Amino acid sequence: MLNGHHRSAAAPTGLAEKSTEKCNASRSRHTQLSNIEPASVPLNAGADGLPALPQRFTPRTLRRDALAGVVTGLMAIPLTVGICLMSEYPVQLGLATVIVACIISFILYLFRPGNHIGVPGVAAGLAPILALGIHQFGRENMPWLIFLTSVFQAVVWRYDLAKYILKAVPRFLIEGLLAGVGLKIAMKFLPYTYETIGHSDVFWTGERALVILCSAAGFILFVYLYKRFKETNPGIPYIAVIAGSVWLAQYVKFPMLHVEPTKFALAWPLPDFQRITPMMHVEMVLYAAMLMLIDVIEQVMSNAAIEQIDPLGRKSDANNSLLVMWVGNLASSFFGGMTNLDGLAKSQTNRMAGALTKMSNLFVAAVVGVVLIFPVLLAWLPEFSLAVLMVFTGWKMIAGLYHVAQEGPYAFGVAMFCGFLVFQHGLFEGLLATLILHSFITCVIYKHDQVPTLEIFKRFIKLFSERIHPYTTSTMEVNEDQHSGGLVFSSVIRPSTDKKNLDDFIADWAFGVNHHNLLSVVSTYDAEGLLWGTFAKDLRTGHFHIRRYFEHLFELDDVKVHFESGETRQYRDIFIRSGSYEFSFRKKGQTVRIPARYSFVCKKERTGWYILEHHSSEFPS
Repeated sequence: MLNGHHRSAAAPTGLAEKSTEKCNASRSRHTQLSNIEPASVPLNAGADGLPALPQRFTPRTLRRDALAGVVTGLMAIPLTVGICLMSEYPVQLGLATVIVACIISFILYLFRPGNHIGVPGVAAGLAPILALGIHQFGRENMPWLIFLTSVFQAVVWRYDLAKYILKAVPRFLIEGLLAGVGLKIAMKFLPYTYETIGHSDVFWTGERALVILCSAAGFILFVYLYKRFKETNPGIPYIAVIAGSVWLAQYVKFPMLHVEPTKFALAWPLPDFQRITPMMHVEMVLYAAMLMLIDVIEQVMSNAAIEQIDPLGRKSDANNSLLVMWVGNLASSFFGGMTNLDGLAKSQTNRMAGALTKMSNLFVAAVVGVVLIFPVLLAWLPEFSLAVLMVFTGWKMIAGLYHVAQEGPYAFGVAMFCGFLVFQHGLFEGLLATLILHSFITCVIYKHDQVPTLEIFKRFIKLFSERIHPYTTSTMEVNEDQHSGGLVFSSVIRPSTDKKNLDDFIADWAFGVNHHNLLSVVSTYDAEGLLWGTFAKDLRTGHFHIRRYFEHLFELDDVKVHFESGETRQYRDIFIRSGSYEFSFRKKGQTVRIPARYSFVCKKERTGWYILEHHSSEFPS
């Protein structure tokens, strides 16, 4: 809802005037590049000599997409089965949902590409919601619920409303919600790790000890392989655990997966009007709105992450990705299927396996289709191996709170509160209660800062304004000057603490670097700060990506920084420190020294100093 920090209009216009020429030049280059026809781009324009055109299917891209699709399909099968069991949906309906979603994703990719390597499937985050929907409204009314969800999503797509939803619901609340869902998933499948064929009043039996031992070994193996291959071939741990458990089941008796046969029938997704009451219908509409909200946010977040891992660095269209999602959900409602969205785990596997286009989705559909036609193949799968995968999935969702912790104690505390409510009382109740609490706390903060009520409403309305520049952060407002075309930077005027001056703050940053204190270094940056590191090839935004840069930097042996010179300019409460420093580290017993130049853009708040932007680069040789 309302942000805890906001910005007021007061700007050093000199910065805007100096940047006008560069901005115009950049705009000119962008226009020239955007006018290039796709056919004029060379085929080797992408990375590794690969084709740069996602729409052009060549024998080379076909081979890579086919291999990637097969690997991703093998990984998608156990994940889909686990999510179906969590959702209390028939497994075959879940598999059919994946197949239909993959086919629709490829067809729409030909006309309105969203991302280029994403793989759709049933969403783990929505599994408890679907299960609750079945208990509340009945299995026979779920197609109508999915249909309503797709209609809401179509409205969001048609009017491009996703950006407003993302502004209304802070990201840390979504991470808290997913953590609560992850805990539900882990607790749901935990009993599978010690379930036995025979029943006994005594818990610790030889048979149970064997199942627990195999489950623990499978989990350790999975985590080891995941850490080993997550950056190169993330499908390996899934395939290894499944294949190993199937082989082990030939010699040891385990509880095996049982799949009830399901009859497929196309039908209009209408509810049972004789049994559904008007009040229940209202509840279903609200429930569908909640499904839409979570589905859209997860899809947009996944789309942004998939764009980052695209092998050719292609941009994604978030709204086109929503088109794929709601069309897939609409089609799913006609055969009683589930909701779908682009899964990040499957998409990452698809990318690491070599996919270049959405053609890989057709091969994913083909692999899943084999299991759909021959469901008896699933009976070879021990339940404990499926539990290993799902407990890990739940754990990864809970681990998202780690990134929230980098945003400060408030965000972490509210996210934890949201996760607890979601786990105890349900997703809709948990998210709604936390949003109300977050809004109340924000209003209290505004009132404590003596912000008039009318100004609070103005700031709330401005939060949804189309004119917010993408460079705007929680402590810096950026607007484009209508006359010059340059950028005007504005900041909040707040009483600042006098406990530390800028020199002390920069010394704290250097102390953290020299002692490899990752948390100390990252905490000096604003939550949405920018870093262009000395040894980086791209711009880092926010604590998570800044942390990744320093993690790699601290892998160097005995890396240290020494400041040599510096000059400070002050623009109201914005301080710009520019100068030179030297990085050093040891390599093969020798000390390597890298002289560099830097610019720190810092802001003094009531809570201390923060780095808004940090640019660093080596001196030219």
